Amino acid sequence: MYNKITEAVMEEILKVENLTKSFKLSRRQQKSEQTDLTVKVAVNGLSFSAYRGEIFGLLGPNGAGKTTTLRMLATLIKPDSGDAFIDGKSIISDGQAVRGKIGFLTSELKLEDFFTPDYLFGFFSELYGVDRTVSENRKRILFSKFGIDRFAHVKLANLSTGMKQKVSLVISIVHDPDFIIFDEPTNGLDVLTAKVVTDFLQELKSQGKTIILSTHIFSLVEKLCDRVGIIIDGKLVALDTLENLTREQNIEDAFFALYEKTARGSI
Repeated sequence: MYNKITEAVMEEILKVENLTKSFKLSRRQQKSEQTDLTVKVAVNGLSFSAYRGEIFGLLGPNGAGKTTTLRMLATLIKPDSGDAFIDGKSIISDGQAVRGKIGFLTSELKLEDFFTPDYLFGFFSELYGVDRTVSENRKRILFSKFGIDRFAHVKLANLSTGMKQKVSLVISIVHDPDFIIFDEPTNGLDVLTAKVVTDFLQELKSQGKTIILSTHIFSLVEKLCDRVGIIIDGKLVALDTLENLTREQNIEDAFFALYEKTARGSI
């Protein structure tokens, strides 16, 4: 894991500097969240770095600000303040360059049901400017690895949830990016499909890829992550190697201890 990454190869590929993002709440949202506040601070002064070749985990409960953070890194939404740099490119001033360098998989990605995996792979390959021969070879490898080849010409409407997630995953990396963001990649998957996905994440790491992994699943963090940032109420309350975080207790107990301290205002 992380202790095998030496100082010599710890090249910073992501630098997040004081990212903040707020959203206005509608009356319906106020009622749902049982609050009189008209503005919710989703991310509050977030700062951290990630290094080439590591899997960095963002761990937190639903609504903690994980997805908002990743959407900012993917340039899908702009921060109110702060900035982040991916391989030296600003998410604010160099958005197009950032989008060309990253892969982004989110459970919120909705692909049109009348398209087929084959069409979507070709479409996104062309969008990213991938050479046709390279694209076809990459499609053959990825479709075979994830068992998509048998369903390449089947409309998404007729595919299972797990197969749709596999299609979304391979589409997110058609351009073979070195920096990949996965937001809850195993959500809604059966155990077999989830294992295929987690095994692939480890394979990507072995290729030197950097992965930012957002999840609320403790076992996934323990299996995959080199370092972990714990987000609660939009704030980073802990950041360390998995080894250090679990030195005295498992990651689940460590998380809930931090959660209780946050609730008491001790952090």
